[in-house]
Amino acid sequence: MNEILQYLKTHGERLDAEIAEAVGMSLAKVRIQLSEMTIKGEVMSYQSTKFENGKKIEGIRCRIAGFVPPAAPGRKSKVQLKLS
Repeated sequence: MNEILQYLKTHGERLDAEIAEAVGMSLAKVRIQLSEMTIKGEVMSYQSTKFENGKKIEGIRCRIAGFVPPAAPGRKSKVQLKLS
């Protein structure tokens, strides 16, 4: 489970298949661990369907619960509101 959490912390939100490939586990084992972590509240997950080049890709998208990645360097400042 620590491998999955570390991967998600480093790479952000990912599909279960991407996690399985990167961590070197079977997809079934990753899904079991993700469901356990979702129950514990460590991970947030939801069903996802997307299309790439006309190919349907279904899976479970996951991210660490409550984790906000640090801001990217070079971001522009927030919009300033002008009062008339």
